[in-house]
Parts: sequence; structure tokens; C-alpha cells
Amino acid sequence: MRGSDTRLRSCSAALVFACALARALALALALFFAGAGTASAADEQSTLIWLSFDGVRHDQPDRQTLPGLQRIEREGVRAEALRPVFPSTTFPNHVSQATCARPTRHGIVGNRFRDRARGDFAYEADASWILAEPLWIAAERQGVRAAAFFWVGSETPWRGLAASYRRTPFDSAVREAEKVDQILEWLDRPIATRPRLIMTWWRGSDRAGHRHGPDAPEVDAALREQDAKLIRLIEELDRRDAWSTTTLFVSSDHGMGHGERAIDVAEALEGAGVEAELMSSGAVTMVHLREAGETVIARAEAALSSLPGHRVHRSRDLVEAGTLGPAERLGELVLVAEPPHFYARTDWTERWLATLFSWWSGGRGIHGYDPKYVDMHGIFYAVGRGVPSGRPLGTVSPLDLAPTASRLLGIDPPADCEGSALPGFDESRHASPWAE
Repeated sequence: MRGSDTRLRSCSAALVFACALARALALALALFFAGAGTASAADEQSTLIWLSFDGVRHDQPDRQTLPGLQRIEREGVRAEALRPVFPSTTFPNHVSQATCARPTRHGIVGNRFRDRARGDFAYEADASWILAEPLWIAAERQGVRAAAFFWVGSETPWRGLAASYRRTPFDSAVREAEKVDQILEWLDRPIATRPRLIMTWWRGSDRAGHRHGPDAPEVDAALREQDAKLIRLIEELDRRDAWSTTTLFVSSDHGMGHGERAIDVAEALEGAGVEAELMSSGAVTMVHLREAGETVIARAEAALSSLPGHRVHRSRDLVEAGTLGPAERLGELVLVAEPPHFYARTDWTERWLATLFSWWSGGRGIHGYDPKYVDMHGIFYAVGRGVPSGRPLGTVSPLDLAPTASRLLGIDPPADCEGSALPGFDESRHASPWAE
């Protein structure tokens, strides 16, 4: 009996030990998975804010003290330049940055163009014109909420999907202070409803550059005003201790060059007896001939080639070379000006005023030229989570920005992407000099 009691006590002790071991193991596993869950939750809170400063040339920030941009450069990275896609105008480049695709794929071949089946496009807000998937749609498709404030193409759904939050309709009178207020309101929402991708268009120096030329003091004043709003956004992110989970991009769509000599396309065509409709955007003009037979095309081509300061292309040649397309969105002829030339508009008052202006003034600001001209190059700055602080960046491609943003958000890039993420940008890089 005493032996049996001893064996029972031994079994009981073994059972207690086994139970304690099991509980300890269960607790260890629980703590392990809880820790893994916390890390995952931190990743899921990562946020990317992307500001587009319209028309800021790559060297314009160096002409004065701009504390906001200079802080980003000091604590993050600044590219030497951002080389736009052709044509170097607002709509094609905003869409290329968002889709990481060239105009030949996304289809926005200018600020104004004509689709042979659909009709005229003129600064349109309807996203259905875009033929490639934008970043905010790729994010929403993968379960990441997105918000857009006047980014080109963001105002309407794209193939049934849209950004969770979007500001419509576009209104150039809306100031950047209101955009900062909206960004902060989005950031302060509960995690369950807060957007992790925020994209917004800012005025930059585009309007001042067009009116006064790219080197005018009005351009510097415009940049100071923009930088002041950028500083406020940065300081609010500081106050929220947001930098361990937040990345900030500042880019521009194109630069700005000098336009000093107007090219009168309409007059040349009238002189050759060719009827055509013209769609001009600064340095690029689409020529849509009323009669498009080979004889008429050749006559128009000869008349236009006699004018100095530009190149005349048959659209089929540009499509075959992969320079611009699709073909159904180009005129029979595509004219590309060489700096400092630009195209006068088609109505006679604009043509007369453009000729007078080019004779009287030192020139106006023009873009749209071939991106080989460095005056067309824009800016790119980045700071915060995942940014390789201090790493030199040369001239970057607009096609590489959305893949970089996608990597930082932990999602796949847009479906039609032709670019790749910039080296050194890493979603696992949590450390930021601003998070200390």
C-alpha cells in the first residue's frame, strides 16, 4: 500500500510538471505570436504622403533658402533631377508617375488631344481616359485605403474602383493650406478608416513660370509660399511622432524653359491650302487634317517643315519608334518645338498676341519639349520610413516612383507598371532621423 502511494505521488508530480511545462510553452508561443502580430500591425500602419509641386524645375530650389525642402534633403534624399516622359506636360507626367507607365501605354498623350473614336480630351477629369492602372487603384485593389486631392485622373472611378477619399471637382483656387488641413484630417482618423496612401497636387511654380519666365522673382516667391505650407505639414508630422510609420515624397511633373519665338502653324497651313484642326500644348501640336490622304499629308508636311525651330513627325513614325502613342490619339502629324520656340494658338488674337509678346518681352515659360533638355527636368525629394537617408540619387525616372511607393506600402505596383523601385528604399527600414 505504501508502495502504491509512492507511485501515485510520483505520477501526480510528473503530471503537475507536465502541465506546468505545457502552460509555459503555451505562454511562450502566445508571447511570440503576439509580438509577431504587433510587428505586422506596425507595418500595416505605414503611410505614404506624395505631394506634386507643379512645374518646379530641378535647379529652382537652389536659388534661395527653402527650409522645408532643405530639411527633407538634409534628413532624407534628393535626386539630382527627375527626367519627365515625353511630352513634358502636366497630364501625361502625372499619369506616368501614378501608373509607372509611359504615355504609349497609359494613353494620356497631352493636356489636350483627340481620340478618333471618343472625341476631344482637354484637361479631362474622367479617369476612364486612362488606359493603365493608377497607384491609388492598385492600393485599393490590395486592401490599402487611398486618398487623392486633385491628382490628375483621381476624381472618378477607374474600371469600377476609386480612391476611398477624393476631392472633387478640381478647383485651382483651392489653396495649399486647405490641402494640408485635409491631409492632417485624414491622418488623424482611426486606423480602420485612415488612408495609408495620400496623393495631392500643389501649384508649385508652374503658373508663375508660364507668366513671367522660369528665372523670374515671381517663381521664387511662389516656391517660398509652397515651402511654407510644406513646413507646416512637416511640423504637424513631427508633433504626431509620425516618422517611424510615415514616408513623404515631394516631386514635380516637369521643369520649365524659355519660350521666345512663336511658330505660326495655322498661317503656314493656310498658305499651303491645307485645312486642319490644331491642338497645341506649348511645345507640342497635334495636326488633324480634314483630308488625310497621302498627297495632303505630304503637302502639309512640306509646308510645316519650312518653318524654323521645330520638328515635324508623322504619327506612325512616332508610334513605330515607341516615342508616343497610341496612334488613335495622335494627329496625322505631330509637331515638336525646339527651345526657345513655342506654338501660337489657333485663333488670330492669340496668334497676334503671341507674336507681339515674343518680340516685346524676354520670353515666357514653356514646357512640353523633349526631355533631353535639362530645363524640362523636375524635382524629387523623399524622407521618413524606408528612405535611405544620405544616399545619393542621380537623375530618376517618373516610372520608378510608384513602384517605390508600392514597396514602402508593402503592395505590388500597378498592373501595367514599366518601372522599378529606386535602390535603397525598403519597407523594412523603420529607422528615421526624425523618429528619435
